[in-house]
Amino acid sequence: MMSRVEISDDEVDALYQKVKTDAARSGYFLNPDETFTRDLIRSLVVNRKRYGYPSCPCRLASGSSEDDCDIVCPCDYRDPDVAEYGACFCALYVSAVAAKGEVGITPVPERRPAPEERGRTKPTVSGSTPLSHPVWRCRVCGYLCARDEPPEICPICKVKKDRFERFM
Repeated sequence: MMSRVEISDDEVDALYQKVKTDAARSGYFLNPDETFTRDLIRSLVVNRKRYGYPSCPCRLASGSSEDDCDIVCPCDYRDPDVAEYGACFCALYVSAVAAKGEVGITPVPERRPAPEERGRTKPTVSGSTPLSHPVWRCRVCGYLCARDEPPEICPICKVKKDRFERFM
């Protein structure tokens, strides 16, 4: 049985403010239900203390940062989830229309591959480390990201998705 992790309201408040500020700076939105959002933030604090990294509060972490790197918040699945469903898997991050309350937040299916699928060989570029996603380049500032789709808003220069090109 896992021991109880003690956290203070100050720790939750500090991470909540950091996540909220980082999200706003990067063009993302947090769930407008502040009580729900703070509960998720509390779970991130617990996971950070328990594992040493803030794994997604709605997924089972292994305790290995290498195995869980895809579910460290914000997880690798956030952008495609928000683009397709209006929220990420745990509903911490939501679309602009969901943040305004114009649409409801609905359950998001799990995108994370099963453990036995995660280590499979992926295509490589010039014999380098395997790439699991295409690489996208912001044509304005040069920001690069590897994911299925480019971000809705560039986290560096704040241009929209249509300003990205497939780089590799």
